[in-house]
Amino acid sequence: MKRFTALFLALAMVFSFIGCVAENGPEGGIQGTPSNTASDTDFEEVVVVDNSECVIKITGIDPDNMWGYTLKAELENKSSDTTYMFTIDRAAVNGVEIETLFAPEVAPGKKANEEISFSTSDLEEQGIGEFTDIMLSFRVYDSVDWLAEDVAKEVIHIYPLGEDKAQKFVRESKPTDVVLMDNEYATVIVTGYENDPVFGYTVNFFYVNKSDIDLMFSADEVSVNGYMMDPFYAESVATGNSSISSMSWAESAFEENNISEVEEIEFLFRIYDEMDWENDLVKERITLKP
Repeated sequence: MKRFTALFLALAMVFSFIGCVAENGPEGGIQGTPSNTASDTDFEEVVVVDNSECVIKITGIDPDNMWGYTLKAELENKSSDTTYMFTIDRAAVNGVEIETLFAPEVAPGKKANEEISFSTSDLEEQGIGEFTDIMLSFRVYDSVDWLAEDVAKEVIHIYPLGEDKAQKFVRESKPTDVVLMDNEYATVIVTGYENDPVFGYTVNFFYVNKSDIDLMFSADEVSVNGYMMDPFYAESVATGNSSISSMSWAESAFEENNISEVEEIEFLFRIYDEMDWENDLVKERITLKP
C-alpha cells in the first residue's frame, strides 16, 4: 500500500532530512542510461540539472540498500544567500508510480550527498522484479518562499540495465479483481480488501491512466454500511502511467459508527484533469460489496 510505503520511508529518512512536499511534475525531460549492470561500480554519472543556481547529479545505484532500491544523488546550491529545497514531485518504476520521500534542504554555497530509496514491497506484490526504467521529476525552489519561481524543474529517466532493456509494466489480471471501469480515460480495478495495522480498513486499487493528460482520482459522498465516513484517499496518476493506491479508514471511525464488519461501501467516483478539477471526465456512483 502506498501510504504504508511512505510511512516506512519517513521513519527511515528522518535521520537525514526533514520536510516533504508532494506536487505534480512536468512531462518529458532528459534521459540517462547507465551501463548494463545496476551496480555502483559500473554506473555512469548522470547530470540532471546544472544551471546558475543548482546542480543535481545521480552518482550511483545501490539495489540492496537496507531501505530498498536506492539511487545516490549529489546536490549543490550555487546561490549565495538562499537555502534551496530539492524535491521529487513524482516518481515511477517501469511506468508504475511510487512514492519517494525526498526533500533535503541545502544551504547557500553548500553541497549534499543524499539517497533516493524505493520500498519494493508494493511493486513485488504486483509482479515487478527488475527496475528497468526509473522516472524522477525533480523540483528545486526557495525553502522559505514557496511562491517564488522554481530555480529548476526537470524530469529524467534512469535505465539501470540499459535503455534497450526498459520495460513498461502490464499487470496480469487475477480472479479476485473487480474492474470498476475500463474506458477511454482509465482502467480502475479493486484488487482486494485488508485490515491494515497502521491505516485501518483498506480498499486496494490499481489504476491505469490511458489518457494524454495527468488524471486525478477522487471519491465524494463516501459511506460504509450506510454511515457517512470520509476515508484517507486521493490519487494523481501521470499520463501513460499506472498506480497502486488505496482508500482507508481509521479504526476509530469504525468504532464511532459501531461497524464491526463491512457489508457495503458506496461513493461518488470522480476522474478529472489534474489541472481542471471542475470538469469531470468520469462521475459515477460506485457500490462495493466486500
